[in-house]
Amino acid sequence: MTVNRFWQLDHHPQGSDFANALSLQDEMLAPLAEGEVRVKVGWLSMDAGTRMWMSPRTDGYQPPLPLGSKMAGLVLGRVSESRDAGFPIGTLVRGFGQWADYATVMSALAGLEAVDERLADVRQHFGALGMNAWTALVGVKEVAAVQPGEWLVVSAAAGATGSMACQVGRNLGARVIGIAGGPDKCRYLRDVIGVDLAIDYKNEDVATRLAEVDGGVHAYFDNVGGPMLDAVLPNMAHYGRVAVCGMVAAYDSDTPLPGPARFDQVLMRRLRIEGFFIPDFLHRGAEFLPVLRKWVDAGTLTVNLDETFGLENTLVAYDRMLSGKAIGKVIVKVAD
Repeated sequence: MTVNRFWQLDHHPQGSDFANALSLQDEMLAPLAEGEVRVKVGWLSMDAGTRMWMSPRTDGYQPPLPLGSKMAGLVLGRVSESRDAGFPIGTLVRGFGQWADYATVMSALAGLEAVDERLADVRQHFGALGMNAWTALVGVKEVAAVQPGEWLVVSAAAGATGSMACQVGRNLGARVIGIAGGPDKCRYLRDVIGVDLAIDYKNEDVATRLAEVDGGVHAYFDNVGGPMLDAVLPNMAHYGRVAVCGMVAAYDSDTPLPGPARFDQVLMRRLRIEGFFIPDFLHRGAEFLPVLRKWVDAGTLTVNLDETFGLENTLVAYDRMLSGKAIGKVIVKVAD
């Protein structure tokens, strides 16, 4: 019998106090049921949206995780046991599993898929070929409908999704403004990502800087919500589009935050605001990958990988992601 370590959700977190909400447990792995697949986890993806899964809120895009259950998230690893003929032992896969040494899933429910292991760095299945990249592509190209020459604003622009949204916009011919916290992140946006303008929200007034854009900005890729959205709305061009990807400003609250104070600008500027959720687009992965792979091979789409080692250090990585300590994509290396 194999021992499996896993993170268990014991309590709803208070703010960012995850150490008192989750605990590292172990169990003996049970035999697989028909249709189940067991994955030896190589890496875990740290994603801001999972913070809402820990809360008691029932008005999110999926039900909250029950207390006492294994913490869920995206995993990348190899099939170690299988009772699903579509996923033989040894297959490199990505899908929604558990924060654990071994993730046990039903393939269809987990969005499990075999991924190309010929990549020089298979971690890019969590990076420039992963769901953050899919999110950036859908949000910028389809939801925000960015056109060449337009101004695109991206919040949380030095994060995993934000940094790739900036590059997708640039690759589509837009002029890109990245909003991030601190000079190091803004330097990364300018020197590595290649944005036209980087705004440090910790040391600059975002609304004042955006007001310098003649005619206003045409599209906004919103990862934050809250006061940041209020800073952007009055500085948008008429008929602008807002793609709502995330609301990290509200994730650590168990109750919804008040709506935008400048919601009047939606009418005054005839704006279109649309939320989107990448699991709704999983069936289109085969369509996205050639586009992303072309940009990756050309060197015009990249992401910094912020890697923490050890399942036992998952909460350290999770805090790095949510608190803005990291640049790019935060992952946890669980096993080789």
